Amino acid sequence: MSGPNGDPTISIDDPGIEEEDDFSEEEYASVNSMLDQINNCLDDLEDRNDSLNGKLHELLESNRQARVEFRAQLAGAPTKDQDEEEDSSLSSPKEQDEDIEK
Repeated sequence: MSGPNGDPTISIDDPGIEEEDDFSEEEYASVNSMLDQINNCLDDLEDRNDSLNGKLHELLESNRQARVEFRAQLAGAPTKDQDEEEDSSLSSPKEQDEDIEK
C-alpha cells in the first residue's frame, strides 16, 4: 500500500507516524501571539500601501494637469486658470450687445 503522498515505501499504518500532537498550552499561546503580531504587521503594511497608493494617484493627477497646462502654454492657448480670469472680467453677452448698440 502506498503512503499518504504516494510513496510506496511508507504505509499509513506505520507505527512511526503519530497522529497526536504533544504541544503544551504555552506553546499554542506562543504561536497564537506570534500570529497576532504578524497579523498586526500585515495590517500596518496594508494601511501604508493604501496611503501610498492614494498619494501616487494624487501625484499622477497633478502631473497630468501640469502637462496639460504646459502644453497649452507652448501652444499659446490660455490655460484653465487664464480662461477663468478672462471669463470673470468679461461682461454678460446681453451687456455686450447693449454696449454695441450705444
